[in-house]
Amino acid sequence: MVRPDTRVRVLILGIAAMLVVGACGASTASNTPGASTGASAPAGSAGASASSAAGTPQKGGTIYVLTQNEQWNQIDPQRAYTGEDLAFFSGTIYRSLTAFKFSKDFAEAGTLVGDLATDTGTSSDGGKTWAFTLRDGVSFQDASPITCADLKYGVSRTFATTIINQGPTYILQYLDIPRVDGFIKDKDGKAVASNKSAYGGPYSADLELYTDNTLKTKVKNDTAAFDKAIDCSADGKTITFHLGVPVGDFNYSTTLGMFPVPKAADTGATYGVNAPYAVSSGPYQIESYTPGKGGKFVLVRNPNWKQESDPYRHAYPDKWEVDFGLQADVIDQRLLQSSGADATAIEYGSLQPSNLAVVFKDATTPNDQYAGRAVSELDIYSRYLWINVQKVKNPKMRQAMAVALDRDGMRKNAGGEFYGDYADGVIKPNLGVDYSPTGLWDTFFGQKVPETGDPELAKKLITESGEPAPAITYDFPNTPVRAKEAVIVGDSLARAGFKVTLNPIESGKYYSVAFDPTASHEFGYGGWGYDWPNGSTVIPPLFTQAGGWDLSQLDDKAFNDKVKAALGETDRAKQATAWQALNKEAAEAMYVIPTFFGKTQRIGGTNVGPQYLWGPYSSWAYGDMYVIP
Repeated sequence: MVRPDTRVRVLILGIAAMLVVGACGASTASNTPGASTGASAPAGSAGASASSAAGTPQKGGTIYVLTQNEQWNQIDPQRAYTGEDLAFFSGTIYRSLTAFKFSKDFAEAGTLVGDLATDTGTSSDGGKTWAFTLRDGVSFQDASPITCADLKYGVSRTFATTIINQGPTYILQYLDIPRVDGFIKDKDGKAVASNKSAYGGPYSADLELYTDNTLKTKVKNDTAAFDKAIDCSADGKTITFHLGVPVGDFNYSTTLGMFPVPKAADTGATYGVNAPYAVSSGPYQIESYTPGKGGKFVLVRNPNWKQESDPYRHAYPDKWEVDFGLQADVIDQRLLQSSGADATAIEYGSLQPSNLAVVFKDATTPNDQYAGRAVSELDIYSRYLWINVQKVKNPKMRQAMAVALDRDGMRKNAGGEFYGDYADGVIKPNLGVDYSPTGLWDTFFGQKVPETGDPELAKKLITESGEPAPAITYDFPNTPVRAKEAVIVGDSLARAGFKVTLNPIESGKYYSVAFDPTASHEFGYGGWGYDWPNGSTVIPPLFTQAGGWDLSQLDDKAFNDKVKAALGETDRAKQATAWQALNKEAAEAMYVIPTFFGKTQRIGGTNVGPQYLWGPYSSWAYGDMYVIP
């Protein structure tokens, strides 16, 4: 999903203070992801904690994490890109230059603070140059010091797009590195990206460029351009990024994927896959990892981590144990009862719909026995069904799929009002100025489309397409909620004449399969939360080949040109208008079928504190949690 392009983002500093901070692809383990409202802020102390809400924190004990997933989607620090995974790994084994503050207050949680860096960075040259100074005493788990070179090497891996994929790609867009024309090929030999960076990562001496499927030329991998774009001070303490254009909020992007990796430990595509998996820079290290039902992922203390070099994380528990492959209803019942080891357990995901009325008085207030350990909040995520536009090329056919869909049945299955509101696009109202109603379900088709679907209107659109309704396959993560939802999807489209095959995928593997063009099908389940509060972290990621989350496989030149123009717009009001228009255009073309603007509900055991929905990733605040004796 990582693809390069020449686009850039020019933002106004301070806009984030009015909006919401978020992150990435939606976790497949959850019924719904989390919620937040965030704000930008200047550098400050990272050590402030929300822990007082649950008593006095102390070190010791084990926190158990219960999940339906049978494995991690990615452990590789340059490839992990779902919000909950980023929150967990960033709170335990990975450190970045900057991070978001731990706080149950949504606005405060949006405060950017220094992590490996002493502060949130210093910009110059009108925002084209950003420098960060590393803290004293930071090290990997083997006690070797973390230097600028380790951070630079971690960034370099992101450029190896045929090997290191599925992670955030902002750095490819930002750095001042020349471009080369032509296509590159993926692991299956398919031409996948054009206008590629002249630097192709640390694994190759040459770049092979293609015209369609014909080898066009080989060019030298431009390591000199990369070395010029990122330079290190003589003492290895300061890393400086040179950008192609001003990027006022570049320091937000350093929270995503810019984790240090020691070059000697890197095994390329298998880093994070095979033991020892990955080298820790955080307070914990990986002791063992056994995927599958009944499998476990165990973290123990990193003996070479120093609290004085990490004022951000508290590292209260002695141990973290992730238990894979559990049934969703079993997870709920264990946490509701909260006995034995489950008293110090939390769920990696959300409560099942059948238990929402048990836990909550209404959509926001827990019943008394669950107060303090159950949360229900609006989240940063928009839900949708992606449609592969290379396989379903006719927009009338995609529109027919959309109007046939029983969104009401999907919402009831997932929890009704607890699940969220009906979506009219992928930009969510809590993103602020970039949202405007699209009128998709009210006026676009010349009549209101009922939430239960309109098979007759769908049949009319199929006739207008000039093609018969095709046989299509629906990909979805195989969890109880998503499996029931898939039946609703299939049945509602069948009423319009589509023949739908349902394809369940193990939830921990879902996005890896969905992004594989040889394994994915015509349409499937998807979700996205903005990485920080600008439509630039929604429209480009979802609908351009360079964006990092283009499940629809869209590569439309006219749309791309509009995206690039919006990214380069320095007038924030004009930029917001551009994102509104692109959101409406994408909805009407049905590159995805918008379904819901989500909420999330989750619960933990009685002896875990503090339990709150952490704004930046709509997740637990793993780096702030502790065991209550």
